Amino acid sequence: MSMTIDPKQAAALLAVADTGSFEQAAVRLHVTASAVTQRVRALEASLGTPLVLRTRPCRPTVAGQRVLQHLRRVALLQADLQSTLATERESPISVTIALNSDSLGTWFLPALTSVLAGERILFELIVEDQDHTFALLESGMAVGCVTTEPKPMRGCLATPLGTMRYRLLAAAAFAVRWFPRGLNRTSARKAPVVAYSRRDTLQSSFLKEKFGLPDGAYPCHYVPGTHSHFAAVRHGLGYAMVPEPLIGSEPLDTQGLVDLAPAHPTDVTLYWHAWTVQSPTMASLSERVVEAARRLLAPLP
Repeated sequence: MSMTIDPKQAAALLAVADTGSFEQAAVRLHVTASAVTQRVRALEASLGTPLVLRTRPCRPTVAGQRVLQHLRRVALLQADLQSTLATERESPISVTIALNSDSLGTWFLPALTSVLAGERILFELIVEDQDHTFALLESGMAVGCVTTEPKPMRGCLATPLGTMRYRLLAAAAFAVRWFPRGLNRTSARKAPVVAYSRRDTLQSSFLKEKFGLPDGAYPCHYVPGTHSHFAAVRHGLGYAMVPEPLIGSEPLDTQGLVDLAPAHPTDVTLYWHAWTVQSPTMASLSERVVEAARRLLAPLP
């Protein structure tokens, strides 16, 4: 099996993985869909294994994931080498990071600001539930991720970042209407919850643990986006887990909010995963991410 990968074939595989289809990959590369198909097939033949599942959207096979991981790491290393050999980098380095919305909405952007001050980097941030971002790194779609998974996959390092504390909040008027006697099993079956998405398990895990309520035993709104999710709580659509850094230092009562479970906050430990062997750019990014997280998140117990 030849380990030399043709650049055009590599670009075709990356484009299919990024766009999810051969047709969109063709648009990105300014070639025909037939040309993309031929290049991917040629790469598969060269490596002796299927790399792409022809589904909708297209997905990489296990072998395809490994190849994508390799290609993205090589791209970063090549860009870093170019920057050391030239006074000006011809084009910015593209870096794809997977993270949860609450991290993006609270502590992650300060980390990017410090990196962008000295580097020419273009970021693609893929927002996913913190329990699912690891799969994007594993699949080769991202070169770093923020996740709840403590164990790194082979070839990667997992660095503890800190704890994101969540409070179960509701608007004061909502609490009076739905929880006149406080939060209990009976009231929790009737009051609407606000979840970020169907993958968001913060509220459902709390209700199952405290009251034995399974999914579907209570009404639920789905409002994506950290700030939109919090706004839905403020406007009385329902109650939800809200990240403590988003609440701020102003007392809850002056914000028109109530903590429904003040003795039972939910703590989520976050980790930064990146490759053990990193380009200088990724090493710098990893360092800044860890620094920013540890400044703004609660320390680990």
